[in-house]
Amino acid sequence: MSTIRPAKISQVLPDSIAAEIGFEAGDAIVSINGTAPRDLIDYQFLCADEILDLEVLDIKGKTHQIEIEKDYDEDLGLEFETALFDGLIQCNNRCPFCFIDQQPPGKRKSLYLKDDDYRLSFLYGSYLTLTNLSAKEWSRIEAMRLSPLYVSVHATEPDIRNRLLKNPRAGDILKQLEWFQERRLQIHAQVVVCPGINDRAHLEQTLLDLAQFHQGEVPTVASIAVVPVGLTRFRPTEDELIPVTVEKAQEVIAQVQRLQEKFQHQKGATVVWLADEWFLIAGVDLPAESHYQDYPQIGNGVGSIRLFIREFAEKIKERNVSQVSPPKTLSWVVGNTVEKAFTPLVNQLNQISGLTIQLQALNSDYWGQEMTVTGLLTGEDLLHKLSGKDLGDGILLPTVMLKHGETCFLDDRTVEEVEEKLGVPIFLVENIEALLNIALSVL
Repeated sequence: MSTIRPAKISQVLPDSIAAEIGFEAGDAIVSINGTAPRDLIDYQFLCADEILDLEVLDIKGKTHQIEIEKDYDEDLGLEFETALFDGLIQCNNRCPFCFIDQQPPGKRKSLYLKDDDYRLSFLYGSYLTLTNLSAKEWSRIEAMRLSPLYVSVHATEPDIRNRLLKNPRAGDILKQLEWFQERRLQIHAQVVVCPGINDRAHLEQTLLDLAQFHQGEVPTVASIAVVPVGLTRFRPTEDELIPVTVEKAQEVIAQVQRLQEKFQHQKGATVVWLADEWFLIAGVDLPAESHYQDYPQIGNGVGSIRLFIREFAEKIKERNVSQVSPPKTLSWVVGNTVEKAFTPLVNQLNQISGLTIQLQALNSDYWGQEMTVTGLLTGEDLLHKLSGKDLGDGILLPTVMLKHGETCFLDDRTVEEVEEKLGVPIFLVENIEALLNIALSVL
């Protein structure tokens, strides 16, 4: 059984109620109105009241009782070290395509935590399988209306889903979707296509089954993302997985696009979406930006490239810069899957007098991949691919490669280490605004 720990504060927002009272990073909330919050969901729910009686453990270990009067739903201005105060609900499946199991041993412990927690799904859009929820957790989802959740379905046929998740409870997925439907709660579904297992007729059946739940004002299945399986050289040798080929990508694109047309005709909605990676693997153009509507599956890489291109065009137009002085050369590191899509952006930047951007589109030898998304590039990949190259005045490094809030790659190498060995400054790029700030400013 999980133990609820005091909710340790990581940051106190300036000019907030908490700052005025004198909260400090390192303090911890033990209870709110007599209830110990399990997680950030409980905290937000409990803090909605106008009168709060807080039990607080300060950084020196002393307990305080604090009463706060505030407006209903007014935020206290606290951030926490973790969203889960009683620990992570870990995965009890053994999916052969799980990225956690496709990593080498000996790296930081957090890389091996298998998240299957409905609370992180609700708060941050991470995917869960619904296979390990107790009756108590199902009741909490219903009582607190925790919707939408993000669910890894992969297959609706019980024997295929059992085979993929290697869990005898996995075959209950359609019954579970009916549970959501009866309570008018929503999910966003994900299907990772593993060639030879859940593709072709099985993929067709899965998408048709899921689409049956897309109806009414509050469709139970709000959207479906179809994603290609990603494999690394560290995966268990006994698995039955094969990589997605160009031909397979083209086949899946054609299959899903036929269903998109069918759903548009029947339901007036696209319902199912293809991750950008399918088009990159297949070597065909991405759909037009208008295709993605309100980007319901952006977290799965559905339309993320089109959105990036649009935002890039808007931001660079706002800047209206024709010259950079003094002249500079920068190397922009990305995964080679986006090379074709990003080349026009680089060409546009290079039209600015005095600015030279070199696109360094890399695959990952670390993972053993010929085609690699930007977020999977490691420090070792950068050292192996960029050593000895003229990288100009510095490297533009997307922070999607790094552990959140830190400067550590997936292989545990640090930005500082890579910077020192390559002998050039590394500039961290969190978004388009940051990229343009660095590219167009004086270094």
